[in-house]
This record gives sequence, structure tokens and C-alpha cells, in this order.
Amino acid sequence: MKLAIAGKGGVGKTTLAALLAQAYADAGRDVLAVDADPSPCLGQALGFPAALRAGLQPIAAMADLIRERTGAEPGTYGGFFTLNPRVDDLPDRFSIRHRGVRLLEMGGVEKGGSGCICPESALLKTLFTHLLFRQDEVLILDMYAGVEHLGRATADFVDAMLVVSEPTRRSLATAGQIARLARDIGLTRLWLVGNKVRDEGEAAFLQAESPGLPVLGFLPASEGVQEADRLGVPVYDHVPALRQAAQVLMERLERL
Repeated sequence: MKLAIAGKGGVGKTTLAALLAQAYADAGRDVLAVDADPSPCLGQALGFPAALRAGLQPIAAMADLIRERTGAEPGTYGGFFTLNPRVDDLPDRFSIRHRGVRLLEMGGVEKGGSGCICPESALLKTLFTHLLFRQDEVLILDMYAGVEHLGRATADFVDAMLVVSEPTRRSLATAGQIARLARDIGLTRLWLVGNKVRDEGEAAFLQAESPGLPVLGFLPASEGVQEADRLGVPVYDHVPALRQAAQVLMERLERL
């Protein structure tokens, strides 16, 4: 199962990524959670201890590694460098594990779009492709706003992209923009997940106003999300209603 989770900042995509990652791990699956946001916080949402997170470094920030694998200095443009560097060892070398979930941070993935030709983007795009081809594990990609770095060649290997939206017209408009970007690169298996849903009326609003995306399910609104963050504990443990909602989403995904 390869899942990409997208949405505008603050909508709750990292919360959903953390919930699904732990739900799959608790179900006995091998899970690799990838934080592809330039400001990574998935480890905190998953409840990785601070001491463990201290040893985690984003791939895009590893200047020596980028230089070694591409043959060029990070941050340079033009010139010659390897467009398909070796990356098969990176997930195991640079990920950390906690409660059955392995976590890898990509770093500044926004540089990986088609408009950037630099050593960092070459390494990140090759690593993304490698991750999508890995077998026998659940891959959860907590995406940045853009999706173009996935590339047309790898779109077929994403089992589903979940676009997270709050029950507001502005949030749904952003979800529609993300969906159009995803379709432009060939992603067709797209579903909407409503977050911060307070009642049946808001759930019905998301169903009725969805921008052409089938609704996979909903996550209830809860002040426990902010409380879990303040306490430094996983939202999966702290808010039973969200844990149950994530398990329902996981079961629905397995039937797709």
C-alpha cells in the first residue's frame, strides 16, 4: 500500500499521516512514514521521543551525501552530475523506528519539481521513485503542497492520494487545486478525507461540495489534537475517536 497525503498547511494532513501510520503498524504491517514537508513534524505527531528524533536529519540537508551520490556540490545549477544516483541504502540507513513505524525525513522536497535541475532534486526524485517501487511495506508520504516531484513515471505506483480538507469552501477550493495538480501528473486514484468535522451537517457539506473527489471518510474535530501536541504524546493514543476513525479509513483503503 502506497499512500500520498496532501493538503494545505494546517488542514491536518500530518495528523492523518500519523494516525494511519500507527494504525497500519498496530495491524502488524511494516510501515515506512516519509515526511516530505520542508518543515518536518511527522515525528512529533507520531510521538517519537525527542532523543530519538535528534538523530534524524533530512536527506536534502546532507551535503556530503548529496556530493557523494551525485558528484556535484549541493546548491549548484548547471554543470554535470548524476541524475540517477544510488539511493537503495538510504531508507534503512537514515530512518528511525518507534512502535513499529520507521520514519524518514526528505527535507526540502519543494526543490524537486520539474523546474529545478540541481543535485538535491536529482537525489530526492530518485529516492521517491525507489520508495514507490519497494515491496511488502506500507508507505505513507506526508506531502508538501506540490505533488509534481512524484513524476509521471511513478504516478501509477501510488495506490491512493488522500486530499485532506476542512468543512469550508476555501479549504475545498484548495483541495480541488491539489487534485488538478495530481491529475496533471497522472494520479487518478484520489479521495477526499474531511478533517475537523464537528457534526453530521459538516459531513454532509463535504459530501455535497467535494470538488469531484469521492469522500473516503471523516476525522472528528477534537481539542485533544492540540493537547496531544502540548503534552508531546501521539494523537493516536490521546484521542480514541481519532484512532477509531483512522482504523475505519484503513479498512476502507484495504478494500479499494
